[in-house]
Amino acid sequence: MTASQHAYAWLSDALRRGMFAPGSRLPGERALAERIGVSRETLRQALTRLAEDGQLSASSQRGWYVTRQLLGEPPSVLQSFTEMAAARGLQASSRILRQIRRPATIDEATRLRIAPSAPVLEVRRVRGMDGAPLCVDTTVLVAARAAGLETVNLTDRSLYEALLVECGVRVARSAYAVQAQAADGEVATLLELVVGAPVLVGDEVTYDLDGVPVLLSRTVYRGDAYRFEADLFRPLT
Repeated sequence: MTASQHAYAWLSDALRRGMFAPGSRLPGERALAERIGVSRETLRQALTRLAEDGQLSASSQRGWYVTRQLLGEPPSVLQSFTEMAAARGLQASSRILRQIRRPATIDEATRLRIAPSAPVLEVRRVRGMDGAPLCVDTTVLVAARAAGLETVNLTDRSLYEALLVECGVRVARSAYAVQAQAADGEVATLLELVVGAPVLVGDEVTYDLDGVPVLLSRTVYRGDAYRFEADLFRPLT
């Protein structure tokens, strides 16, 4: 095994075992080369190969970073954040920023098909996987359909699961739109980004089995951590 192959194998094994967390920066090249027992030139060859494999990314001024695992639902499948994490063998986590009952805005009432100023439950959370923040999620639920959730601990719990277990409401489908934006000061702080960094914003209306709206959500994802997938079909003519 050549020195380059040794360095590549060492780093690949370290990444596989989670020695360096997704999104984290690797130690400096000098320290890493000494740790592995190779020259810096040999180390760079291995790092470049790992970057070509999609396991690392390079910053000209800040070093080498472990690529974040992309988050995203399978095409045409509606999943909760918790389910997406579990499917990847990761642990979903969250931090509650707000969990309050309030009157619906005019836009919310229209989209949820409820009376103006009807009560809604707003839940705002920072969601993450294995401790790394990935998105800021703001969900607005029809209070009449989510009775009792105001006092339920939703810190690390799926809202879909809580709706089913606590309220007997099963979500069935959603209408979803996503667009790119730049992170503002609040989002940048919550997601550990610089102001102006790219984020993806998903707006969603979720319906029950009868096609009645249950909740609205706006989720702001780190641009380097989310991928949207869809099945697209050409119309038959």
